[in-house]
Amino acid sequence: MEKTGLMDEESLVLEFIKQQKLAVVSTINKNGKPQAAVVGFGQTDKFELIFGTDNTSRKYSNLQNNPNVAVVIGWDNNITVQLEGVAKELRPEGLDLIRDNYWSKVPSAKKYDTNRSQRYFIIKPTWIRYCDLNQKFWEIITLNF
Repeated sequence: MEKTGLMDEESLVLEFIKQQKLAVVSTINKNGKPQAAVVGFGQTDKFELIFGTDNTSRKYSNLQNNPNVAVVIGWDNNITVQLEGVAKELRPEGLDLIRDNYWSKVPSAKKYDTNRSQRYFIIKPTWIRYCDLNQKFWEIITLNF
């Protein structure tokens, strides 16, 4: 795919993210130690990621203390996205975001919505790096927000 400008690069990165269903979300615990978990996720056209978790999980507790996260998306076929951002818990008014961007991509996640302990987060990116390692000279695209 030939790219001629920033919008083409953004489209390439967003399309890759849309094709993926799993990500590793890394959070920091109250002792400053990193913890990581695999999550199913959805995304918006603004590169925001949406995922659910139980309020008894380590990542939920960590995000209450420190909303900064690092995320890795994709690892198959030597293409990956690294993302750094800030996670914010979605309130009930965020149901449209959850339905349209998360459940539509990962329909199996909807079954957890009936759990009273289920919570949803949106990650607003501050930095994204896309890497395609399949070429002699790696294709690297960096987006700053």
